[in-house]
Amino acid sequence: MNFELTDEQSIIVDTTRHFLEKEIYPHEKTVEKTGEVPRELGTEIAKKCKEIGFFAANFPEELGGGGMNHLEFTLLERELGRGSNALTIFFGRPSGILMACNDLQKDKYLIPAIKGEKFDALAMTEPGAGSDVRGMECTGQRKGGDWIVNGTKHFISHADIADFVIVFIATGEEETEKGKKKKISCFLVDRGTPGFEICGGYNSVSHRGYKNCILRFDECRLSDDQILGEVHRGFDIANEWLYATRLTVAATSVGRARRAFELTLPFTTERQQFGKKISQFQGVSFQLADMITEIDAADLLTLSAASKLDNKIPANREIASAKLYATEMLARVTDTCIQLHGGMGLMDDLPFERFWRDARIERIWDGTSEIQRHIISRELLRPLGG
Repeated sequence: MNFELTDEQSIIVDTTRHFLEKEIYPHEKTVEKTGEVPRELGTEIAKKCKEIGFFAANFPEELGGGGMNHLEFTLLERELGRGSNALTIFFGRPSGILMACNDLQKDKYLIPAIKGEKFDALAMTEPGAGSDVRGMECTGQRKGGDWIVNGTKHFISHADIADFVIVFIATGEEETEKGKKKKISCFLVDRGTPGFEICGGYNSVSHRGYKNCILRFDECRLSDDQILGEVHRGFDIANEWLYATRLTVAATSVGRARRAFELTLPFTTERQQFGKKISQFQGVSFQLADMITEIDAADLLTLSAASKLDNKIPANREIASAKLYATEMLARVTDTCIQLHGGMGLMDDLPFERFWRDARIERIWDGTSEIQRHIISRELLRPLGG
């Protein structure tokens, strides 16, 4: 097993990091203060991303994407994790689930998303259905050959910039040994569809400028042509394509933790207290050792899971482990960086309070830490009948 990056992988890392330093970092403070990203700035970021050939890097070259494999794309996401989500969302990475589009949907949704002509958002969470996805109350009922949808989705990331939304909706029920279970279908819904409204969401302490939205459906009529995959089989395509979002969260957590560490390390050799550099105190140097060990461990967990996917090896548990460990590591690292900076660490003159706030959501979205532990333990115990 070779842990060194190939020349091509190094180019991906170096190019992405240079892009961040030039196109993302200069705007971060303004976004933090205003909570907004001007659309013309987002458009410019997307344009420059296309110019370096990284737009839709997670899609096949024959469709117009970058053709990166899982490991390469995870390295890309790791580097993007260093930057503000509100800005890097325009570094186009359409939802991989769009690969489930049929021929008609490819022309209307997939290809425009890959070209950057349309942005998508993914909607699953509801006020009463977070981790318990099958508890969703947003329903579609058959009427006149179409589906009439009513209900609400919330916490829908970047739906404010989306041209269409990939929405999971309860479209029926079935009897099982454990009682009734909802059947879920996935729909492609255009902004501006009658009966469908994208509303402002909540003010989050994490990722300012990266909006969450509330989606409202009121007698919204959708056709069979808008179903992604097969009717009642929404979870099938979710399980096939959405695992990558957990890997992305793990990778971006590693990138953000490493940026925080790299800013903190030299500070400890410059800051003096009691007549010497604080790095010379064992209480400080040991914290530095712990941080870099955890960052490297999370990095290897994440890249190992991505490598398994490329080698067609099942990696559900490994992805869950990476997401769990990397996000919890990020919380510890950002907290330690603030501690080592003292009172200034909490001031917005430095980026650490932002890293610290942003870290909190990572243990919640795309499957909470508790859900990841459930996945891991289930994978371990199921073969033993436990």
